[in-house]
Amino acid sequence: MTKLKIAVQKSGRLHDDSMKILNDIGISIDNGKDQLKASARNFPLEVFYLRNGDIPQYLSDGVVDAAIIGENVLVEKGNGIKTVEPLGFSTCRVSVAIPKSVKYSGIQDLNNKRIATSYPNTVNQFLKENNISAQLHIINGSVEIAPNIGLADAIVDIVSSGSTLFKNNLKEVEVLLKSQAVLAVSPKINPEQQDILNKLQFRLQSVLKARQSRYILLNAPNDKLEKIINILPGMKSPTVLPLAETGWSSLHSVINKNEFWEIIDELKANGAESILVCPIENMVF
Repeated sequence: MTKLKIAVQKSGRLHDDSMKILNDIGISIDNGKDQLKASARNFPLEVFYLRNGDIPQYLSDGVVDAAIIGENVLVEKGNGIKTVEPLGFSTCRVSVAIPKSVKYSGIQDLNNKRIATSYPNTVNQFLKENNISAQLHIINGSVEIAPNIGLADAIVDIVSSGSTLFKNNLKEVEVLLKSQAVLAVSPKINPEQQDILNKLQFRLQSVLKARQSRYILLNAPNDKLEKIINILPGMKSPTVLPLAETGWSSLHSVINKNEFWEIIDELKANGAESILVCPIENMVF
């Protein structure tokens, strides 16, 4: 039986988020502690647990057919590997940070400085684009310590909350790129595995769309229906059902969760009552 081989990060936040979305799309993985490979019980999928930095090479070589991986890693090591779906989780950015005590007036302040990083390709491209000359120290591990021990004047590393920079008396001064988890595909994937990937991607899209949406139910007087319908974006148009009380109807629709409060305020101002908002598990188109 043909299976899609997909790589995920071996451990960490990206691993946890990856396994959660696979579970959310109905895929059950039989994985035990410290396993490097596991199969799904109910989908033709085999999961490889790998170091994040090794995944691009496995994709290039065709050892795995697809991967859930951070964009930042693909930019650094991906060699043009194609991404087919942004996944919206495990967001971070690759940034320049310097000691808090050092004044910073702009990118040109990095000229002739020593920069410690685990992202030499990304940094070199950034320096080239901005016509800056700097000396790179390539470090695998705790890059944040480099300025404190006199190894570097600045660092370039991934930043999520910024708490690690704060603890090491550093401040973020430039963002090289913003990153999120993406679904990437091997250039050597065959047609049968591509068909499985298409089914996987369809499921992912339905869950991702649902995560950004909310189901809304409300009651409204019939003389306000047209105005309220115009407020609700909906998928095509809201569902309108008559209530037992004469002159009133119930409206059902879908709204973007990021516009939730603005829409609710406008609905209330135009006569909507008994507004109920619910999460959505899947949206299938």
